[in-house]
Amino acid sequence: MTTPAEAAAHFAAKLAFETDPSDVHAALEARDPSLVLVDTRDQVAWDQGHAHGALHIPKAQLAAKIPEVAGPDSGIVVYCWGPGCNGATRAGLLISELGYAVKEMIGGFEYWAREGLPVDRVIEVEGRRVDVDATQAPDPLAAPAARAGQRIACDC
Repeated sequence: MTTPAEAAAHFAAKLAFETDPSDVHAALEARDPSLVLVDTRDQVAWDQGHAHGALHIPKAQLAAKIPEVAGPDSGIVVYCWGPGCNGATRAGLLISELGYAVKEMIGGFEYWAREGLPVDRVIEVEGRRVDVDATQAPDPLAAPAARAGQRIACDC
């Protein structure tokens, strides 16, 4: 069994390196200028659906692109598919080795979408690629139901 101090250190470390979709969405809504939300999946996955407000930087391009989009005071958040994918963990390691502060969005795109947060997908319109809204209703097993006029938030 661990000691209370060991448990506190463990949970403090998790909070230092992880965030969740609800908190990221709140920061995007507040227009936090330091937040850089990065989707690390490939083009097909991005086109299928991505968090509204995210930048698409596949893992292979991170080393070249992160310095273009993030400053020394940026709070970079990375995500991949979901809990069964470690792509965001690998991206977080690479970005931290570049010298940037980074957190992983737990649950990834799966839980972003399941919580009913804004989702875009890419379609072709007259030869141009455009984002269209693909937001779905929240999954009642993953998010609280919104009341009229309120946004969905996890305040736990």
